[in-house]
Amino acid sequence: MFKSFYGLSFNPFDKSIPESYAFKSGDFKQMLSRLDYLKNTRGIGLFTAPPGMGKTFALRCFAKNLNPNLFRLSYICLSTVSVSEFYHQFSFELGLDYSTKKSVMFRNIQERLFYLLKEKRKTFILAIDESQYLNAGIFRDIKLLMNVHFDSLDCFALVFIGQPYLTSILEKPVHESLRQRIVVHYHYEGLSQSEARDYIYSRLEAAGGARTLIDEAAVHAVANSCRGVPRLINSLMTDALIIGSQSEKTVIDTDVIIAASDNLALR
Repeated sequence: MFKSFYGLSFNPFDKSIPESYAFKSGDFKQMLSRLDYLKNTRGIGLFTAPPGMGKTFALRCFAKNLNPNLFRLSYICLSTVSVSEFYHQFSFELGLDYSTKKSVMFRNIQERLFYLLKEKRKTFILAIDESQYLNAGIFRDIKLLMNVHFDSLDCFALVFIGQPYLTSILEKPVHESLRQRIVVHYHYEGLSQSEARDYIYSRLEAAGGARTLIDEAAVHAVANSCRGVPRLINSLMTDALIIGSQSEKTVIDTDVIIAASDNLALR
């Protein structure tokens, strides 16, 4: 309903927005530049942020632009699994048959990764979202899987994505050798006030809306309420557009933002 009222072609604050409309915040550019480096050096990349910062969306944009002849990225988001289940997931992503024996799956995974790199000239990239939930056994075996040719070769790139306390987990002495394999590490800072403003405007314009659809004071109110978290901005602005259209307000003002904030308990 609000789309037709405001002349928008789609909900500009929906999470399924195409990658071509990505807002290139400082965090977004930092993560992509590090991923770009990691794909060529291989090893481990660590990316942490509180929920809703956009790290998974940035990964999606990175994957979209990968050359499929040179790279293959697989994404695992179910990280609350046993060691055996993790091996099954990894085997599935590589197109391997399952085995009841971990030692067989271990060998098959290493051989396939080496084959892809040396024979097919293709780098495999495994991205694990919500990595803070991985159990210690999986962290241990990942270190072993990366130990190829007497630890002289990284056959694939591994991307850990998780919440900030993932860093604390990896700082434990038991994970020292795994942590030493981290090639790049970035922690999201969140949108600045100016970035939050530009983010809102860019999303509106992507859907065919004008900047005048929301007044400047309302934009500042959104930025202050959402503390630089894109997901919160998306939720608040979507609710504001709904309330605004129901109230037949041609311009989203601070009253609408306050009402939306109350709905979402952001105040």
